[in-house]
Amino acid sequence: MTQLIVIVVLVAIVGSLGQALFAMSTGHGDPKKMVRSLTLRVGLSVLLFGALMLAWHFGWITPQGAR
Repeated sequence: MTQLIVIVVLVAIVGSLGQALFAMSTGHGDPKKMVRSLTLRVGLSVLLFGALMLAWHFGWITPQGAR
């Protein structure tokens, strides 16, 4: 279940980055749309990092090399 959540959030992060790139490359788009997309990407990245650290702390996930 954890892997699925991580994959979904990573896809959302890449999608948000792509949306910001599209808004920037068109040139005549709304700059607020690009800022919103980048803000969402940063927020999702921080949320994912925090969730992974909490999952590691509570023992729900373990590093591959841990014994």
